Amino acid sequence: MIRAIVALVVLIGVGLLKIPVERHLAALHRQEHFRGVEFNLDLREQIGQLGFMAALSGFRAIVADALFIQAHAAWEDTEWGRMLLLFRHITTLQPRVLLFWDTAAWHMAWNASVAAMNDQKQPRLALRVKAQREYFALGKDFLERGINNNPDRPELYEALARLYQEKYKDHAHASEYYAKAAALPGAPTFDRRFAAYELSYCEGREQEAYERLRQLYDEGPQERLPTLIKRLKDLEEKLGIPQQQRIPEKEQTR
Repeated sequence: MIRAIVALVVLIGVGLLKIPVERHLAALHRQEHFRGVEFNLDLREQIGQLGFMAALSGFRAIVADALFIQAHAAWEDTEWGRMLLLFRHITTLQPRVLLFWDTAAWHMAWNASVAAMNDQKQPRLALRVKAQREYFALGKDFLERGINNNPDRPELYEALARLYQEKYKDHAHASEYYAKAAALPGAPTFDRRFAAYELSYCEGREQEAYERLRQLYDEGPQERLPTLIKRLKDLEEKLGIPQQQRIPEKEQTR
């Protein structure tokens, strides 16, 4: 009887202690832009009770690094399902670490998708293509959730732009995300150029792309790179820009 009373008192005490801790964690998550992440039973089962308690005790970085090593081993063994699960837990533990989101997306959209397409155990091309596109979608999901948790950093916008560019051949969305990256503090100068390059491949948006490219060109020699010159000359021809308004022919050889 006494033991039962003591156990009840302990449980009540733990519950009361958890309330301010959970409130603090919730406030911290909002402050750090943690979105769409949750410590749940799946995570506990994956990392074990000690790892789960360590994560709750402020050692998320150590646990995430340990899981990252496991994910690398899973990649080497081409265990795509296990690697996916590990990266979901890693990004849950450390949602503000860009490397984890970017690496997870790269493994899914590039490595796993190529393996699916080249899977000799699946003779049907349609099913290999389906699996490949599912891995594209998983990579995109990691990058979108990474952006939700890191809306102030350009790197994941750039990675999502590359995914649209290289995997989906979707130049409009690639241009959109390069432009979003370019608008953020600390973004590299090439983001603006890449946004204009990708737009120049979009049917029906040639005039807009021409104006962007010409604006870059007019900013000075530092922007007059070979790709920009080529795309600009192609659009001049396609849009029928008057000869006197075109950039000099000599620019083609720079």
